[in-house]
Formats: sequence, C-alpha cells, structure tokens
Amino acid sequence: MSDSLLGLDEPPQPKQEAYRVLARKYRPQTFSELIGQDAMVTTLGNAIKRDRLAHAFLLTGVRGVGKTSTARLIAKALNCIGPDGHGRPTIDPCGVCEPCRAIAEGRHIDVIEMDAASHTGIDDIREIIEASRYSAVSARYKIYIIDEVHMLSKAAFNGLLKTLEEPPAHVKFLFATTEVNKVPVTVLSRCQRFDLRRIPAELLAGHFAHVAQAEGVEAEPDALALIARAAEGSARDGLSILDQAIAHAGLEGGGVRAEAVRAMLGLSDRGAIRALFGLLLAGDALGALAALRGQYDLGVDPQAVLRTLLETVHGVTLAKLGTDSGAGQSAEELKALQDWAAGLSFPALHRLWQLVLRGHDEVAKAALPIEACEMALLRVIHASQLPDPGELARQIASGSVTVTASAPAAAPSAPAEPAMPSSIAELAICLEASKRFQLAQQVRDYLRPVKFDGSEFEFGAARELPQDFLRELGAALREATGVNWRLKCVEDAGAPTMREQAVANEAAERNAVLASPVVAAAMHAFPDAELIGWNNLRSNQA
Repeated sequence: MSDSLLGLDEPPQPKQEAYRVLARKYRPQTFSELIGQDAMVTTLGNAIKRDRLAHAFLLTGVRGVGKTSTARLIAKALNCIGPDGHGRPTIDPCGVCEPCRAIAEGRHIDVIEMDAASHTGIDDIREIIEASRYSAVSARYKIYIIDEVHMLSKAAFNGLLKTLEEPPAHVKFLFATTEVNKVPVTVLSRCQRFDLRRIPAELLAGHFAHVAQAEGVEAEPDALALIARAAEGSARDGLSILDQAIAHAGLEGGGVRAEAVRAMLGLSDRGAIRALFGLLLAGDALGALAALRGQYDLGVDPQAVLRTLLETVHGVTLAKLGTDSGAGQSAEELKALQDWAAGLSFPALHRLWQLVLRGHDEVAKAALPIEACEMALLRVIHASQLPDPGELARQIASGSVTVTASAPAAAPSAPAEPAMPSSIAELAICLEASKRFQLAQQVRDYLRPVKFDGSEFEFGAARELPQDFLRELGAALREATGVNWRLKCVEDAGAPTMREQAVANEAAERNAVLASPVVAAAMHAFPDAELIGWNNLRSNQA
C-alpha cells in the first residue's frame, strides 16, 4: 500500500481552536474597554500618576460588573514595562510587553490568582504569607488576586491581617467580592475600597452592539435592549445571553431578533402588555382575562406578566414626571407611556402600583398562579372604576355621596330654669348646671338606669362606685331641684350607660358608612385602608 493511500504525504491539518464564549473573548484588556466604571478608573489613574498606590485594594459589586477583570488590569498597569522595556506603572498598559501578555494569558509567575471559595483555610493563607516574603521573580510587583474573598474563614482572615497591614514593598493584594458585608471590618480598614456600579442598560446595549458587529452578526436594537435589561447591570450575564441568542438565531435566522429573544428568555411581549394595560384601564374584564390567557398559552409566566405591568406603571409615572423612563424603548412605547401619563393622576398611578405589586406577591406564593393572576387583574379593574381616596373623601364631605345612617342620640338641651329631671340624661345636665361636673361624668359613665320615676331613681353600676357616691349625688340633686331624692343601687344590670349607648350609636353609624356602596367598594379595593377622622365628619354633618 502506498504512502499516499495512507495519507502520509498529506500536510498536517491545523489544530482547530476551541470556541471561546463571548464573556471570555471580550473581557476588557484595557481600562478604556472597561465600561461603566469611569470614577474608579479616574481614581486609579491619578493614584498611579502621583505614585500614591495602596498596598491592598478591595473591589466589590454585583456579579459580572468586572471585579476580576479590573484586578487583572490593575496587575497589568502596575507591572507594565512598555514596548521598549523601560516603562513605568501606567493606567494605559501597552498590552504588548511580556508582563502584559503573560498576565492577560494567566501565566505570569508573579501574579497569583486564588479562589477563596475553594481555598478557605488558614493553611492556604499561610502559604501566601510565606511566599510574600520573597521578591518578585520577574515583575515589578508580586500581586495576589483573591476572588470571593468573603468566603475565607475567620482564622484565615486573622492570619492575613498582619501581612495585609504591613506588607513588603514589592507585594500588592487585590481582593474581589460580591458580599462585602461578610468581610471583617479589620480587613476593610486596611484596604482601598472601590464599589463597582451596575452598568447602565444603555451602555450595555451599546457594548453588545459592538460585540455583535465584531462577530459579524446582525442584531436588532430592540433585541439588544431586551438583553441589556435582562442582564440587570452585569456585562458577563448580558454577553452570555447574547451568546445564547446568536446560537438561537442559527445559520438561517437572519440575525438576533427581538421576538426571538423574548421567546428565548420567556419574556412577555411588551406590545401585548401595553394592550393588556389599556384593557385594565378601560375596565374591560373579559378582554383583559383573554389577553392574559393568550400570554399564558404562549408560555409566559403569570408572575412575569405582572412584573412587566409593574415596569409599565413605573414607566408611566416617570413619563408624568418628565424624566427618562429607561433605555431601549421604542417610539411606540414612549408615546403610549406619555398618553397614559397625561390621563392618569399620581394617586391613580400609586394605587395601580400597589394593586399590581400585591398581585405579584400573591402569584409568587399561590398554588394556582394563573388563577391568582386573573383575580389580581380583576381587582385592578374593579379599583380603576373608583375615585381615589382623596376624591372619595371630598365627595363625602361635599354631600355628593349620601350615607344612610341612624342619627346619633342627641343630648337634651339644658332647661332654661331648673326643673325636675325625667331621664338620666336630664339628670346629668342638671348636675352640670350646678357645676358638679365630676358627678355628672360619673352618672354618664357608670350608672345603668333600672327605674326612673319622679324623684325615685334606681340603677345598676357598670363598675364599683365610690363609697360616698350616693350621699354626694343625693345632696347635689336636693340642692339643684329642692327635692329629696330616693336613690338606690341595685344588682339588676339595667339599661346601658349613657357612655355605652354613645359608643354603640357611633359603631352603628360607622358600620352604616362602611356598608354604603361607594365606601364599601373603596374598602374592597384597599383592604388595608381605615376610616379615620369620623368625629370631624360627624361634626361637619351636624
């Protein structure tokens, strides 16, 4: 058999390079490529220029904002020697010298990265402490990058403190963490801290557009805006979603489309949500439920529908304030938000927010999510047809809302001249006319009339009376009326005291108000609401 048949004369095939995900491929290699962290870059640049470098840096922030990437960039900036080999630390590392290339490739012997999640103990830190005594092999600084530093044990933190406070001049520590609250204050006080911000959605969308262009992939702006929103400020999360969206588009998909991204992420279509929101405001219960079921049949989670409705209410509120309601919105959506903002008051928007938010929380815990979502939407529709609480109060005060209630028992007016009292109410007024106010109050609060006939008065007591009460009451009545009274406290319960009657009458009036159609509807829409200021309202009506 010839060599040609065996393939021995064929040139060796080049080894195919493994695919690198976008989150790794487009990791920033210079500070200019680090998006959304301008304040930190400016501070670091000034510190490098003035040779005022801290010996330890702590980088904190949510996932994917660039903590580890920033640590590597700092390592490059401190160890860059420039293309000619004579450079000094710079905020703009050249990227071509051996230290820059070795650090970027993760192979520099003097830049040691450690994951604290898998190296939590004192033994791991002891190795760092021992090695830090020796000078760097080839770099200007020996740099230790410890990721997720909050996961170190207490003993490990304590072992690091002394070295961290007074490290050798050739050593720099770079810590990264997502949970800075778990880092001991003794460590925090020894570090220069940088809080990396969430990256704004508009910056992320622009960054993803550059990445898509570099990859030769066509992407709709709306699709990139959706990805940027879903990333929640994380560049890494956004690039991972973009990677998935490109794969989802396939070879014949014609690029990354907004509709495909919504389907991939399980997001509700914003156009459909705008239509649903309009149905809610119009009070169209059947249309709203049909629209919800349509979204549900497409696989959209009911909680996601309510979450998007919350975003819509928030967007309308911002539009009413005249502020930017967010990046990535189409002209159609912006116009809809402005139209709703013109027609809705702030109280109505706040009420909508509370109702939808309550529904969102209920659906999250419900055994029947879609049914709970339907009930939440029906509650919104019912409440949308009611006036806001302030308007309701104005209607009640103006009399445009009629409340049917039993009139309170009015106290008899004082007689022009002293006369024999014919009821316990007149007796109390008689005592007040004689300036025996304490006795009058005791009569109202404690006495339960059993028999009242002329100057004969039998009563029960709501509580134990003072020992000399009968004597004082008899003397006061004799002085006020000129007649000796026969007063007797009996064991019979008797009728309610005047105070008990007043409380019962007020409760009956309050219940009658709460049972009126308008107030009942308002209380149903706002289960946590309370009827307050009732005494003032009674005075105004009187």
